[in-house]
Amino acid sequence: MRSVVSYVKRGGRMTVGQQRAWNELWPSLGRTVGELPEGPVDFDDWFGRRAPVMVEIGSGMGETTSQLAAAAPELNYVAVEVYDPGLGQLMLRAEKLGVKNLRLMHGDAVVLLTSHVEPGSLSGVRLFFPDPWPKKRHHKRRIVQPEFVSLVASRLAPGGTFHMATDWENYAEQMMEVCSAEPLLRNRHVGEPGGWAPRPEWRPITKFENRADVEGRISHDLIFERV
Repeated sequence: MRSVVSYVKRGGRMTVGQQRAWNELWPSLGRTVGELPEGPVDFDDWFGRRAPVMVEIGSGMGETTSQLAAAAPELNYVAVEVYDPGLGQLMLRAEKLGVKNLRLMHGDAVVLLTSHVEPGSLSGVRLFFPDPWPKKRHHKRRIVQPEFVSLVASRLAPGGTFHMATDWENYAEQMMEVCSAEPLLRNRHVGEPGGWAPRPEWRPITKFENRADVEGRISHDLIFERV
């Protein structure tokens, strides 16, 4: 399929602490998508245990991701991000929290899901506040497109969830339209007003949500389940 990449490559210098995390922690916690051997990743071997695998696409600076992984020790939590300082900061946050169930992937989540994740193998995929590309002429660059949603759905185990959140109204509507049209998915909250999921108490408030609140935008959660 024509790949809509899951990120915008951003530069940025790393702090001393972030560089230390790359030097000391990355060899055991991280892998680079473009350097993976052919075929699916053996997550059981990488984590050293058999557990449900949760993939979060776009972990940013790791504020939310580190807390979510710490709060769900029963999951093998995989964060996918392209921003080097963000991955460094996530490793520092995880180290501070004593998180043991987190691994990091550096690179494009579309490539990871397409080439290195077995169909029907994930317990969930999370996509919180992806780049909204707010200008109408840029909407085609948004990651939530039919091909991407079909890919995610194919990688979920039956009952597995695709959880999205965005503070841009028309992107939320696009997410709802595209996911509702995917035959492998069903909306867990179809009975709620608009089909939106209630905001989960376990999802920490991000800087994007705080900014959206200040700017008068409402955040929406969507949770779809693999049938």
